[in-house]
Amino acid sequence: MALLSARATEDFISKIADDPRCVRGLDWIDKNAAWMTQQQIRLNEIPAPEFNEANRAAALKAIFDSAGLKTRIDATGNLIGERPGSDDSSVVLFVAHLDTVFPAETDVRVRRDGDRLVAPGISDNGAGLAALAGLARALAESRIRTKKTIALAGDVGEEGEGNLRGIRALVEGYGPRLAAVIAVDGPSTDYITTQGIASRRFEVSVTGPGGHSWSDFGNPNPITALARGIVRFSSVRVPENPRSSYNFGVIEGGTSVNSIPGSVVVKIDLRSEDENELARLESALRDAVQTGVRDELAAADAPNDALQLNVRSLGARPAGKLPSDSPLLATIRSVDSYLGNRSRMERSSTDANFPLSLGIPAVALGGGGKGGGSHTLEEWYDPAGRELGLKRLFLACAALAGLQS
Repeated sequence: MALLSARATEDFISKIADDPRCVRGLDWIDKNAAWMTQQQIRLNEIPAPEFNEANRAAALKAIFDSAGLKTRIDATGNLIGERPGSDDSSVVLFVAHLDTVFPAETDVRVRRDGDRLVAPGISDNGAGLAALAGLARALAESRIRTKKTIALAGDVGEEGEGNLRGIRALVEGYGPRLAAVIAVDGPSTDYITTQGIASRRFEVSVTGPGGHSWSDFGNPNPITALARGIVRFSSVRVPENPRSSYNFGVIEGGTSVNSIPGSVVVKIDLRSEDENELARLESALRDAVQTGVRDELAAADAPNDALQLNVRSLGARPAGKLPSDSPLLATIRSVDSYLGNRSRMERSSTDANFPLSLGIPAVALGGGGKGGGSHTLEEWYDPAGRELGLKRLFLACAALAGLQS
């Protein structure tokens, strides 16, 4: 069965939901919200900073194994679990990222605050991983057989400097077999992310002779040079349309309060809905930091080689957009209509970016529940209503993969 056409209706989804096998899966979801929350807590308390996701992948693999998936860890570190279909030439991929933005030493233990779970990463992407675990179990309990192969993956490298390395490897590995990609990211069920926001990330470093704050006063200061560049770039106009943004996220340098630093490093994130605007922002950033260095050298009356500037790319996320008449979008909307879920189309930067940039049908959906404080130490998640998110994923999975009679 091909992907649903744009004319797909709620009646089609209703027919799928009424299939006795899907009824079993939906019933399991209704009865096992507490189990999903337990898995979310357990997975979240396994640190998974970027480039160190192996332990969390192993824990999710055990859940996949118990659900009867055929599992493997690929060369990139992605966990993949498959339910083979009758036609293995076509694959529907559900993926949730394993990594977090937090360094290895971060306390990721979960505490309760009323109905909320509070911990770094508990929503992004603890909610997505729990939904993936729940989807694996619901599929096993339903005992459905499908025409397309269903692949569930916990992937690496979505956050920070990972540069989408996990989803890149998955898409390249499955190649033309991919019929659709659904990134499960965060909890919210009120959106369908159909457009990927492009981003470019850079590390800017300035090095100099350093020195003592008193006896070498007047030497050019790398921190001051970089600060001049940051201030200059911050005056650059950022348009509302296409929506764009920038962030100076990390800055490091110096050794003591009474030492002129020998080096400083800053990491910057640039984003835009439009690749041309992103290129303009990158050009403005490079010009600003170069001007900052020149101004510092002029103020210090130092030779041009007294400070060294280096701008290094940390990665780039491509943009992409799902067509409004996409069968994948029609399917998700039909599922939402059946479940009485009101959703809107949204733009974001997720694992869906990469397949969208290649013209592969892809969206990002939430796993259910509510959350907030993403990327902060006070990140929180409320599991109330999480069943809706998982039912949404389950029905979309059954519809996209096609039930075998």
